[in-house]
Amino acid sequence: MQQERYLSLDVLRGITVTLMIIVNTPGNGNTTFAPLLHADWHGFTPTDWVFPTFMFVVGNAISFTLGKYEAMGNADVFKKIVKRTFIIFMLGYLMYWFPFVAQNEAGDYILSPIGNTRILGVLQRIALGYCFASLIVHFWRDRGAIYFSVLALLGYWAGMYLFGDYTLTGNAALQFDKFLLGDAHLYHGEGIAFDPEGVLSTLPSIVNVLAGYLTGRFIQQRGNNYEAIAKMMMVGAVLLFIALSWNMVFPINKKLWTSSFVLYTVGLDLLVLSILVYIIDIVKIRSWTYFFEVFGKNTLFIYLVSEVGVILLYFFDCYGWIFDHVFYPLAGGYMGSLLFAVSWMLICWLVGYVLDKKKIYIKV
Repeated sequence: MQQERYLSLDVLRGITVTLMIIVNTPGNGNTTFAPLLHADWHGFTPTDWVFPTFMFVVGNAISFTLGKYEAMGNADVFKKIVKRTFIIFMLGYLMYWFPFVAQNEAGDYILSPIGNTRILGVLQRIALGYCFASLIVHFWRDRGAIYFSVLALLGYWAGMYLFGDYTLTGNAALQFDKFLLGDAHLYHGEGIAFDPEGVLSTLPSIVNVLAGYLTGRFIQQRGNNYEAIAKMMMVGAVLLFIALSWNMVFPINKKLWTSSFVLYTVGLDLLVLSILVYIIDIVKIRSWTYFFEVFGKNTLFIYLVSEVGVILLYFFDCYGWIFDHVFYPLAGGYMGSLLFAVSWMLICWLVGYVLDKKKIYIKV
């Protein structure tokens, strides 16, 4: 049973990584199909579901590893969690600094100034979400996780309402991040210094991890059966209803990681995981799962390969050339962009496939 539960978890994780690579590496961002783009601001697209689901899966994995900590002292548990958090955080930070060199005005390569490096990001949010969720569930247990989730979502809403608005330039999360980190260390992809993985918006993202943890605990306690699936689907539907109702006063917004966005994505995660558990663990239709298992077994390493590889393609001016001379002539703008993304995803999958065949699993 333990192995079967991990199969569902691996598949969900693998689906998430598959989509992350595809949406992160379009051949041309200007000719990308709308579902593969994030919502411009308020609203929701399939792409907006990917990252919070990864956070949910992190929490799901915590529920299966928590028992290993029971025999350890609190100090040892704290050290273990902080060490893993530091490694994941630094991998994300170094990835944004990579390749560590830049060209100056004279065309010479110099050490890229660390003062302009983005501090937070995707892996950093995963690290912080893992850290705080692990500490909460270890020291405060399930009840503490529920209390924290409620307070975090309501508190974040109150802070965003009282100290700003819900616009790109006037939101409280931006003000807090600029005060704490400064413009140079924020993401600039929105046209201004604004980080969608900033400090303040990390608070509600912890709830996605805790929701994954509580779901994993529920599956372990109730088993993979029809009753458990029905309850997960009902809870998912209720969360979707609450999220859509909350959306009227606190809009669903991935870039602000609003509280309504948290409930909406958790609701979807519960529905998707219920379907996967039914297909994989109850009906036992598993002939299709291996593709996603490959991604699910070396998740962090394959994600790093995908991101670092793209950085190198850009650095050597190959990314645009490949699209312009291979994929655009082959399939045009939109289909060529999609084929580029799928091809890069398959290259990353081959890396994971080789590792799996050699029984190499890189853990942090």
